[in-house]
Amino acid sequence: MTTTTDTPASVTTTLGKALNTGMRQAMRDDDSVVLLGEDIGALGGVFRVTEDLQAEFGPNRVFDTPLAESGIVGTAIGLALRGYRPVCEIQFDGFIYPAFDQIVSQLAKMRARSGGRLTMPVTIRVPCGGGIGAVEHHSESNESYFCHTAGLRVVACANPADAHWMIQQAIACDDPVIFYEPKRRYWDKAEVAIGPVPPDAPALDSARVAKAGNDVTVIAYGPTVRVALDAATVAQSEGRSLEVIDLRSLSPLDMRTITASVRRTRRAIVVHEAPTFVGLGAEIAAAITQECFPVLEAPVLRVGGWNVPYPPARTEQLYLPDIDRVLDAVDSVAQY
Repeated sequence: MTTTTDTPASVTTTLGKALNTGMRQAMRDDDSVVLLGEDIGALGGVFRVTEDLQAEFGPNRVFDTPLAESGIVGTAIGLALRGYRPVCEIQFDGFIYPAFDQIVSQLAKMRARSGGRLTMPVTIRVPCGGGIGAVEHHSESNESYFCHTAGLRVVACANPADAHWMIQQAIACDDPVIFYEPKRRYWDKAEVAIGPVPPDAPALDSARVAKAGNDVTVIAYGPTVRVALDAATVAQSEGRSLEVIDLRSLSPLDMRTITASVRRTRRAIVVHEAPTFVGLGAEIAAAITQECFPVLEAPVLRVGGWNVPYPPARTEQLYLPDIDRVLDAVDSVAQY
């Protein structure tokens, strides 16, 4: 194992590149970190998130796999049992289903099955959500399946800085982590302190207040964080102050941060791209109601995708939650 101690350099970079530099840092710091997936080597992945990593670390640590998601995750489980920290790339969220049995029946259960004697430090990277005009099976939001599975950690980055640090934290975690990356945000840019995770960085299982406010708490994650922030900007011009919470961790949930905000604002809205029916927003709404019922002044509303298969590219903007739908929800809770 080697460790880098250089002072982090702040650069303006994209979310996709921040993931790349985060994985590069993890691989430099720990020789047991290996990357595997379809076309991630010389090509650098469909979204080029692993670009140039094979050139630096070689084909034994960054290697292409057959087009078999069950085989990718099964191989990662075997590698973890042999002391490695594998990082799998699933090309698109809708391609993860062939690996579902490996993830929920084996990967998630192994640590409990062994009485804690075995760890499963496997990170599964999943480009998620819509907004890129892709064809069928390329724009899913399937996080609820994995949030419902005990033994898995499920996280979603929303900006380049979090992407850089969270991927390193996920790789270092001894539990299996489903790591959602909002594909339509891969090209968003922000300043990032490139380097190891600093001691004062937020924990992997913590939420963050993306924007402080007083009137309504808007809870989002992954691709919808930017939608919520844009809605907050518009609401500000209309005299309403929205507090935006970026969940970051979907399982476990940081309910302390959520409830602290809702107890102040007394109103809450949850925004996600997945259908609202049995979605993560339903669990959050129920938990808020249970914890904050005495102070709530309005029902907790959910803004999400419709309960239909993801539509063709030409109509996906009618499906995805947008600023107007968030502001409609704000108007609804403000009436109480």
